[in-house]
Parts: sequence; C-alpha cells; structure tokens
Amino acid sequence: MSASDVNGTGPGPARIAASLPGGLLDLLGVAAVLLDSEGRITLWSPQACELFGWSADEALGRYAAKLLVPEEHVDLILELFAAVMASGESWAGVFPVRRRDGSTRLVEFRNMRLRAKDGAWYALGVAADEAVVRGVERDLALSLRLVAQSPIGLAVLDTDLRYVLVNPALEHINGIPAQRHLGHTAGEMLPFLDGDAVEAAMREVLSSGRPLLDQFTTGRTPADPGTEHAWLVSYYRLEDPGGRVIGVAVSVVDVTEQHSADRQAAQARRRLALIARASARIGTTLDLEQTARELADTVVPDLADIAAVDVLDAVLQARSAHLTPTGPAIFRALAVKAAYPTEAAGAADPVGEISRYEANRLVTRCATTGRPVHIPHVRSDHLARIARDGQAAAVLARAGVHSYLAVPLIARGEVLGVLDLVRARNPLPFDADDVLLAEELAARAAVCIDNARWYQSQRHAAATLQRHLLPHTPPHAPGLSIACRYQPAGAPGHAGGDWFDVIPLTATATALVVGDAMGHGINAAAAMGQLRTATRTLAHLGLDPADILHHLDVLTGELEETIATCVCAIHDPAAGRCRIALAGHPPPALQHPDGSALLLDLPPGAPLGAADRVPLTTTSIDLPVGSRLVLYTDGLVEQRDQPLDAGLSTLLDQLTSPRLPLEATCDRLLAALPSRDGNDDVALLIAEADPPQGVRSTPTGRI
Repeated sequence: MSASDVNGTGPGPARIAASLPGGLLDLLGVAAVLLDSEGRITLWSPQACELFGWSADEALGRYAAKLLVPEEHVDLILELFAAVMASGESWAGVFPVRRRDGSTRLVEFRNMRLRAKDGAWYALGVAADEAVVRGVERDLALSLRLVAQSPIGLAVLDTDLRYVLVNPALEHINGIPAQRHLGHTAGEMLPFLDGDAVEAAMREVLSSGRPLLDQFTTGRTPADPGTEHAWLVSYYRLEDPGGRVIGVAVSVVDVTEQHSADRQAAQARRRLALIARASARIGTTLDLEQTARELADTVVPDLADIAAVDVLDAVLQARSAHLTPTGPAIFRALAVKAAYPTEAAGAADPVGEISRYEANRLVTRCATTGRPVHIPHVRSDHLARIARDGQAAAVLARAGVHSYLAVPLIARGEVLGVLDLVRARNPLPFDADDVLLAEELAARAAVCIDNARWYQSQRHAAATLQRHLLPHTPPHAPGLSIACRYQPAGAPGHAGGDWFDVIPLTATATALVVGDAMGHGINAAAAMGQLRTATRTLAHLGLDPADILHHLDVLTGELEETIATCVCAIHDPAAGRCRIALAGHPPPALQHPDGSALLLDLPPGAPLGAADRVPLTTTSIDLPVGSRLVLYTDGLVEQRDQPLDAGLSTLLDQLTSPRLPLEATCDRLLAALPSRDGNDDVALLIAEADPPQGVRSTPTGRI
C-alpha cells in the first residue's frame, strides 16, 4: 500500500483517507471495554475513561459488574453476560451505569463474544451515552425525512463536486433518476445548464465558506424539454463537527410559475406603458403623414423590429375603397420604421409610393377582411405573400424575418389601411397578446389618421374656395404700384379668413382693403368671401372708408358667429392723399421715400360684428410720390410668445432696412415676421405712390 493510498490522493476506486478528529464516532464518544470469561476488565479505552469516569489503572483487572453496575441490577447483568458468553449471540440495550463520582448514567450498550487465538473467550462491550445516541438518531432521522420529503430539490456533492446524495424533489426537477446522479458532476448530468458556471460557483463556496444564495437561472430539463423553467439555486459548504470540509450542499427551488407570472406582469406593464405612450405620441398634429410616422415610431422597437403603415389610396382621395374578397387593393405607403439599420427596411414600399396588391397578398387579406393576419412562424411561401416582389422576399429572408403580423386600421367602421409588423432580431414570435396590443394601438391610430384625412380634405376644400375668392393678380391701380401676398396658416392649403383687395373706383381713385374674418377653414373662407364681395359693392357707391366699414359692420352682425377686422383706404393720386379707416385692425405702416417708416396713429375702431359699436373715423394722410402704404393682417406681427409691440417694432425695423423693390419687400417681411408655429394666416398689401406723369406700372401679386 502506497502513501498516496493512505492519504487519499491515490487514483484507485478504494482510496483510504485519514480522518481528523471530530467525526461521527467522536461525536458519539464510543467507549470500548473488553472482559475476560470471568467478567474481569482486560482492556479499557480512553473513551471509557470519559464515559464512566474510571481511569484504566483503576478499572483493569476488576469485575465490571461490581465496578459499573448498581447492586440492584448486578444479578440481571450477570445473567445477560452469561447468556452472551454461552450462546455467542450479541446483546444490545440500555441500562444504568454507576460512574466513579457515584452518579448514574444511562448507557447504550452493544455486547458480543470474541474468541482469541489461544481459544479463550472474551466479551467486547461498545458503549455510548444514551442521550447522545438518541440525539444523533433524532437529528439523523429528521435530516433524512426532511431531505426525502422536502419539496425543495436538495443535493450533496463531495469535495470533488460529484453527487453523493440527491433527494426525490431534485430527481423530479432534473428529470433524471437519483441513482444516475451519484458519482457524476453537475456538468455531466445537467448539460442543459452552464455546467462550468455551476461548478465555478460550487468551488468558490468550497474555498471561501461563504454561501451563495438564490442564484437565478433558467433552462430546459429532460423532465420537460418543451418548457423553459426558472430556479433559485443556493450553495452551502458542508463541514463535519470538527470543521473538516466534506462537500457542498445545493438547494434548488423551482420558481417557474412565479417567474412566468412576473414576466407576464412585466409584459402587461410594458404594454400599458406602450399604450400610454401611444396616446401621448400619436395624433399630435392633424398631418396625415406625421400621424403615420408617429404610429410606426411607437411600435418600434417595443412591439416589432420593422413596421410599415400603408393606407388605402381611395381613402386618401376621400372615396370609398370598395374592397372585395377576391379583388386587389391599392395602398399608399405613409411610413416605414426599423429598430436598427437593416436592408429589410428597404424591402418595404418606399414612403409615398402607390402599390397594387392582389387578393392573395397578406396585406390585402387584412384590409379586405378587416381582421388581423397573424403568422407566428414565417416560412418561405409566406415571405412571397408578404414582400412586394421576389427580390424583396429574398431580402427579408436574409434579414432573418421569422414572424409577421398585420392589423387593420379601422375607424368609424371603415378600413383605412394596414399596420404591418415583422420580427427578425427579436427571437420571440408574435403571440396572441401581441395581436391584442397591436389591434389596440392600430385602433387608436386609425381614429387619428381618420381625423387627419378629413381635416386635410376640409382644408383642401377651404383652400380651393379661398383661391377662387382672392384676386390672383390685382387690377391696375392709377397712380400706384402694388405688391401683395397671402400666406395660409400651417402647411400650404390651411386656409383662413384673411383677404386683400384692390378696387378701382374711378379713373383716378383706388380702394385698398385688407381684412381678417376670424377662424380657419371653410366657414372662415365663406365669411371672407361675403365680406369681400360686400366691400367691393360698397366701395363702388362712392362711400367714405368709415361709412364702408360701418355698413360692413351691420352686415357682419347679420352673419352667424362672425367677427372680422378690416382696414379700408381710398387713394386719390391727383391730391397725393389717402383716406383711411380702421375697424379693430392693426395700424398701417407708412414708409417714406428716404427709407424711414412709422405706424400711422389712427383711431382703432372696433371689430366688425362686435357687440359694442364704436364710431368709425376716416383719417386723411399725405402719400407723396415714392411713399409706401403697408396694409397687413395680425398674422404678420402677432406671435403667441411675444407681445404685439415686439412684432410691430420688427415690422418697422424691416421697412427701415435698405429699400428693396415691392416684391422683394413682401418676401423679406414674410420671411422675417410671421410666427413659425403657423397658427394664423397672413394677408399683406404694399402700395407705392407713382410719379404724377401717369407712367403705367405693372401690379404684381402672389398667393
């Protein structure tokens, strides 16, 4: 036998390891006593000294019964001793022993007959304190029952990290019989987990003695390979009573249900947060394209890797799409969004492009049925019905698109278009909860898209009406050169109630009018048209500007819910003068030939149609040759974040800059002054007094 076999480092299966004090036998304090056939003590162990209190010198050679047994039990003990020596059968039991100090202690005995080489018979007594034995038995029984019946998976591994014990709960968790674990490492038995990480954790515990608690891990087991499970794993170092490290204990708690519930709760919170963001982000404007972009931006990347918003082209033309189950559908792409740079985004229809898709295409099916199309796991034949052509299908395949979802955009019972969603990098397929979430987001967005398209339709109608009502090119005005502009609020086509007019009255006189019917849209444009027509009629009656405005005030009061402001000026080139009246309108500006400018100090009057009637006054001013009269609506100088005086001051600053031609002056004022938020439209008219020679100048205007 080599030294390596003795110290436990040898390679063989039957290795002998030296134990340090503190093992189970030391805990029990087992005493050994050897008696000859007469009952005299011939051997006495050190543990016997501790248990009975007699030293070896005091005990050897004496009769055990007289030394250790109370008198009342001597006969019984002698009888038992004789039976063991005669029959050779062992005896086990508990009886009281008298200690050297006179006290009595219950001792657990095991007695057996031994035969020496010379044929002599001996009796070996092995004894331990009965209380200690019972305590160890209780602890052992409790431990075994706890381990066997615990719902928590428990295992013990030795210092080589090989299983030596696996309880039924862990056997069930791993799906591997307990016996198959024994002698193997965790990495060998649990290939579905990161074995290196598990063994590294156990070695750390072995080395440091510090437990690792509640280490969260997930994986699949042979017991249930189709389901991902979650566990909390804890590691503890095991030591015997003497402090010797004997291995690692592992506890495993299956928290799959809790993990699943937590994950579902987290998903529910994310969905609610996404819906909340959608409510705040979608429909911030009444711009159709912007609303579509907001929808795409909302669903990417939280719901999809790539999103496209396609609206039926007929819907954008304010017509019914008349879709049939077997017919095609014509879409216009309004938005495409990708969570990361990918060629798959280019496989979608370019924004603004109109595409026709037949009934077999998934996007068409979604639109015609008004129901979601859900393909959790996309195959190659699906890609051919998703992509716009074969080349795009190949791009989607290369990009790893594996799940597809299309939901209809439905508002007020009408299908407006489709929201297309795909996943590529996100490994999870779209599930039923994703379908419900996408439908909720699509429904909210569809209402906003419907509002935007009807708003654009109304805005277009109002703009068309206003274009017909405003003069495209002002007529020739004797003694005047004229430039004018109309700039609608917001995007082009957002019509309001601002107007300008140049009205030839006689061979020499000209009426100049700028007005503002409050509001936007068709109603404001219609009111503006009525007021402009009435102004032209009244001006041709030869009335004074104040009288013209007075009659307009009466007419405006007869119109339902209409208020307007107006400035009316009548120019007489022969006199070089101009008569002006205001009805609640911003004051005109006068630019002198030398480039200086001022605001005319005129009685402001009250808006047309206002409840309080204020007398309107005509003021006559000089308008020498080269002077410019600047008439405008409040949209030019009024901004929400600045006082009106600031806008008027900026107007004068622009007019006192180096003098430009009339058209260039209009452009400069519109570039420098109107509010960038586009909340009001602007009408601007600049009239310059011509020399008296009667040189005819060409009036210009731009709308």
